[in-house]
Amino acid sequence: MVVMRKLIIGLVSLLALALVVDFGAAAYSEYRVSRAIREGGDLSSDPQVTFHGFPFLTQAADGKYQNIEIKASDVPTDYVGSTTIEANVRGVSVPLSDLIDGTVNTVPVDRLEGRVRIEATDLGQFLGIVDLQVSAPPADKSDGTGGSGGSGMTTNGGVVLTGTVPVGPIQTKVSVQADLVLDGDSVNIVASDFYFGPEGDADFSIPDFAKPAVLGLFTKTVDSQTLPFGILPTEVRAEGSQIVIEGSVEHVTIDLDQIEQP
Repeated sequence: MVVMRKLIIGLVSLLALALVVDFGAAAYSEYRVSRAIREGGDLSSDPQVTFHGFPFLTQAADGKYQNIEIKASDVPTDYVGSTTIEANVRGVSVPLSDLIDGTVNTVPVDRLEGRVRIEATDLGQFLGIVDLQVSAPPADKSDGTGGSGGSGMTTNGGVVLTGTVPVGPIQTKVSVQADLVLDGDSVNIVASDFYFGPEGDADFSIPDFAKPAVLGLFTKTVDSQTLPFGILPTEVRAEGSQIVIEGSVEHVTIDLDQIEQP
């Protein structure tokens, strides 16, 4: 029994050491890739890089990684205060020696996914509505839309925007239902109706003559949405309090010097 106990303790200790080595190797590789992206993308801070999948050393020995996740926060843009840029690089082929010595430049991948997340505060600055709130209306059911007689149905890319805006001589909080429409690499935010559902806050007393002008305050185009590594957007949606612009491409070779700012 004593021998068996010592054997078990030894195996546990060996496993713990292997985990430390594995996590240490992954952490160092994440750091090197993060630094390369920061320098190439002219970012103000190191992006967060995570190698998913265990064990890391087995992936490193094969030179094939399941999923590398990249996230850069507070990236300044020309149209809103800042955005969060994300990428998932799946099926990555790169030798371990290149990761260790920091010579990772071009990387073949099976699938590349990119996202830009715009917070409600930053979108509000862009629209000139300082207290803007963003929410997704309930899907596939009546949303309680009123005002100019909307269909009451949610479509893909729909969003509810709420904020304080001028209605004639007064400032009041209203909610509108808007469509998020991709037009090439641009995103059109088109307010189509007032919203009175549970996610919104609108005043039924808004006079008819003022409705087009109020809806226009929530309508604007966000130009030139290029995602990380030059991916073109294929989807735009509301997610929580954010607007998410997303795209993907398969079987490409990417350049780590290009985590482009929209």
